[in-house]
Amino acid sequence: MSENNREIHDLLMDYAGALRDGCIPDFLKSLTRNEANTIQESYELPEATEMIRLLNGASFADAAVSPNVGLFIARVDAKITSRKKQASAARRTTRKRQSRLYEIE
Repeated sequence: MSENNREIHDLLMDYAGALRDGCIPDFLKSLTRNEANTIQESYELPEATEMIRLLNGASFADAAVSPNVGLFIARVDAKITSRKKQASAARRTTRKRQSRLYEIE
């Protein structure tokens, strides 16, 4: 992306690489004024970028990972159980202390 005054096909290739790598802002920052004007005046670049998006989506569909909420739910359940145990343990110790106070007096 360091080459200046790239032609439309070079810009499209750089855009495809930036989309694949997830660095579209870097691609946009790399554009010169002439390149930006070329993109703005081009009728083929919007169509080509949409095709690249579709191809990338199809190519990386298998690599896409959906989040597994099972682990999250298990951790939440464990935390709830832990807090319940702490709360019941705290209630037992205060009851014992109160009963001992009454015995001493």
